[in-house]
Amino acid sequence: MATGHTDPQRRARILAATLDHIAEEGVAGVSHRKIATRAGVPLGSMTYHFSGIDELLREAFTGFADHIVTVFAEHLDRAGTPDEACEAVTDLVHALSEGSRRDLVLTQELYTLAARRPEYRELTQAWMRRSRQHLERHFDPDTARQLDALIEGLTLHRALDPAPHDRALTRRAIHRITTADS
Repeated sequence: MATGHTDPQRRARILAATLDHIAEEGVAGVSHRKIATRAGVPLGSMTYHFSGIDELLREAFTGFADHIVTVFAEHLDRAGTPDEACEAVTDLVHALSEGSRRDLVLTQELYTLAARRPEYRELTQAWMRRSRQHLERHFDPDTARQLDALIEGLTLHRALDPAPHDRALTRRAIHRITTADS
């Protein structure tokens, strides 16, 4: 592993370590020292790369939001018809809810920050806009907004339920939103 200024991956390791730490211990436990240790970098690297904890958190959560938007894109961009788009949304809900617990925890940690602090609300609003853009390739803006909220809610409910609902219920919920009268 390279050290000093010759280590081009140091910043990325710090951001990854930040998200790993948040997923395991929450935002409240983030400190320069803990993240530096977890990333395997000198403590001074923290202030070299980030002006403070807020910049570190914003950049880490921005990268996380980019990851989730990419997951949206992977599912929705290959749909060509309205039925395929509804099936893609169903697949997305199940992929997110059956996927990484880390992602679920990170999402909730970011939402908690956004509920408390405007700068994180801006980050989540940008994330939601980008997610809805993928939905709007297939649905009108109002339907896309409703589907975005449904995806969030069903994902959380499925992920936390010891007996999560099946694909048929997810598909019926999506059908209700996408075929409802305006």
